[in-house]
Amino acid sequence: MSDVAMAAGPVLFFDGVCNLCSKSVQFIIEHEAQPVMRFASLQSPLAAQVLPALGAEPAKLNSVVFVEDGVAYERSSAALRVAKHLKAPYRFMAVFLIVPSFLRDLIYEVIAKNRYRMFGKKEACWLPSPDLRARFLA
Repeated sequence: MSDVAMAAGPVLFFDGVCNLCSKSVQFIIEHEAQPVMRFASLQSPLAAQVLPALGAEPAKLNSVVFVEDGVAYERSSAALRVAKHLKAPYRFMAVFLIVPSFLRDLIYEVIAKNRYRMFGKKEACWLPSPDLRARFLA
């Protein structure tokens, strides 16, 4: 199933219990230029199955993972590649991909490490509405 699911387009793996992450997914859905992106939580069986094969270990991640064309992007690279799929003006954030990732990731890591303290944590993953469920893989 995972090969078929992954072949159908880009997938964003996110921390399903993080308020910031869940709100970010909702923002992406609302501002996506074309509804091609799909979503799965890092806590899902799909993440456990797919991500290690792409070099990412879900249990050790303090990041989102964006899988596109068989490549897994983490941290700021993931966020900025997601931005390419959004409507203007948000898509223009992708220009920051020219900044070296070690600089971009410094800011990303501060937010990622403090996201639960700053934005809170849920007891369970956010559940999409029935009309959005088809875009969620796990």
